[in-house]
Amino acid sequence: MEAKNHTEVSEFLLLGLSEVPSLKPLLFGLFLSMYLVTVLGNLLIVLVIISDAHLHTPMYFFLSNLSFVDICFTSTTVPKMLVNLHTHRKDISYMGCLTQVYFFMIFAGLDNFLLTVMAYDRFVAICHPLHYTVIMNPRLCALLVLMSWFIIFWVALVHLLLITRLTFSVGTEIPHFFCDLTQLLKVASSDTFINNIYLYVTTVLLGIFPVTGILYSYSKIVSSLKRVSSTAGKNKAFSTCGSHLCVVSLYYGTSLVEYLSYAVTPTSQSSAIASVMYTVVTPMLNPFIYSLRNKDVKAALRRLLGRAAS
Repeated sequence: MEAKNHTEVSEFLLLGLSEVPSLKPLLFGLFLSMYLVTVLGNLLIVLVIISDAHLHTPMYFFLSNLSFVDICFTSTTVPKMLVNLHTHRKDISYMGCLTQVYFFMIFAGLDNFLLTVMAYDRFVAICHPLHYTVIMNPRLCALLVLMSWFIIFWVALVHLLLITRLTFSVGTEIPHFFCDLTQLLKVASSDTFINNIYLYVTTVLLGIFPVTGILYSYSKIVSSLKRVSSTAGKNKAFSTCGSHLCVVSLYYGTSLVEYLSYAVTPTSQSSAIASVMYTVVTPMLNPFIYSLRNKDVKAALRRLLGRAAS
C-alpha cells in the first residue's frame, strides 16, 4: 500500500466493535440508550446544582463541572459511532479524526484532574473543617478548574501538533470505534518516536500526580477519622466521601481493566471492548452514584421535580 502525506489522506476507517452485520442494530440501540441516559442524567445533576442554593458549595461546584465534562466526554465518541452503526459505514474524515483525538484527550484529562480536586476538597473539609470556608473559597475553586482546563488544553494541543507531522497510508484502518491516540500512532506510516516519548511522559505526569494526590488525601482523611470518637461524625464523613470514592474506583478501575485486558489478550477487539467501560459506562453511572448515595442531591432533586410539577 502506497504511503502518502497526511494532506492527501481524506479519511480513516474505524473498524468498530463488531464486523457482524446482524449485531449492528443491537449495538446501535444499546449505545443510543446508554448515551441518552448519560446525557440526561448528567444534565439533571448540573441543573439540580445550579437551581438549588443549598448545593452552592465547593463540592457540588466540582461535581457540576464533572457532570458537564462527562457529557462532553461521551459526546466526543458515541455520536460518530452511532452514525456509523446506523449507516453501516466505517469512515471518518482526517480532520474529524484529529478533532476527536483532541477533545477526547481534553475531557479524559479533565475527568482525571477534577476527581483529584474533589479529593482535595474532601481532605480539607474533614481534616481542616474550621478553615474549610477560608481555604476552599470561590476564587480558589474557580482557579483549580481553570488551571485544569489550561494544563490539559496545552498538553492535548502539543499531541495534536505532533500528529499532524505524521504520514498515513490511504485507506488506513483504525481498529477501534473512535480515533484513539495510541491506535492512531500504531497505524502511522512515519516514525512516531517523538510522539511516543511525549505520550509516555504526559501519561506518567498526568497519571501519577493525580493518583498520588487522591491517595494522599484519603490517607489523611482515614487518619483524621481514626481520631473522631463520634460514630455520627464518622458516618457523616464517610457519606460525603462515599460517592467520590465510588466514582474514583469506577474511573480508575475501568481504565485498569482496559490495560489488563489488552496486556493479557493484546488484540484490538479486546482493547475496544474494554474502552467502552470508561468512555460510555462510567459517565453513565456517575449521576446514579451521586444521586442515590447523596442525601443532599436527592433532596434537591425532589425540590426541583416538585417545582417542575407545580
